[in-house]
Amino acid sequence: MTTETTDILALLQKHYPQLAEKELQQEIANVGKLMHFKAGEVIMDYGNYIKLVPLVVEGAVRVTREDPEEGREILLYFLQPGEACSMSFTCCMVNKKSEIRTEAEDDTSLIAIPIRYMDEWMTRYQSWKNFVMTTYDRKILDLVKVVDSISFKNLDKRMMEYLKKRVAATGNRVLSSSHQDIANDLNVTREAVSRLLKNLEKEGIVKLGRNQLLFKK
Repeated sequence: MTTETTDILALLQKHYPQLAEKELQQEIANVGKLMHFKAGEVIMDYGNYIKLVPLVVEGAVRVTREDPEEGREILLYFLQPGEACSMSFTCCMVNKKSEIRTEAEDDTSLIAIPIRYMDEWMTRYQSWKNFVMTTYDRKILDLVKVVDSISFKNLDKRMMEYLKKRVAATGNRVLSSSHQDIANDLNVTREAVSRLLKNLEKEGIVKLGRNQLLFKK
């Protein structure tokens, strides 16, 4: 057994205890590959065919969607250790190009599994099937919350939710982003973001710096 195989087994047992079958754990350790990404590095981009399914074991991954006509992006959700991307499952199972971008929010490590094992494990391992279905359910709820936020909440509430989600994803209250980056995530104008952040700074909720902010709440 190689060092990487041993490491993957330990990470699976720590972050994915729901993948309970020992045979499944061993298969993931045998065929999986540990991959590491620096903060800001793109893991998967729009238009790429998905060859690997990622299981996050360290850091955080942001998942975004782009408007193909206007080129504007919106943040869908974050992935943390113990989670996988439901949209990557969908794309790999039907062999279609990715309609999302995944990017390391923080320095991130993941176990990459070749897609050819997805269907096979769905029929062979009940815990893998349960994991995939649970992942779909959770991320669909996340997407519903995004739609609700855009449709029903004003920008100040959306901003507070956004800041809280980013802090929760990384565990770091210092967020490295320009006002334009935040505007892209929220699918609003930079001017609106700048105006709101200045108001939040006056209220003592954030402290603004150059291309970063400290979220105090």
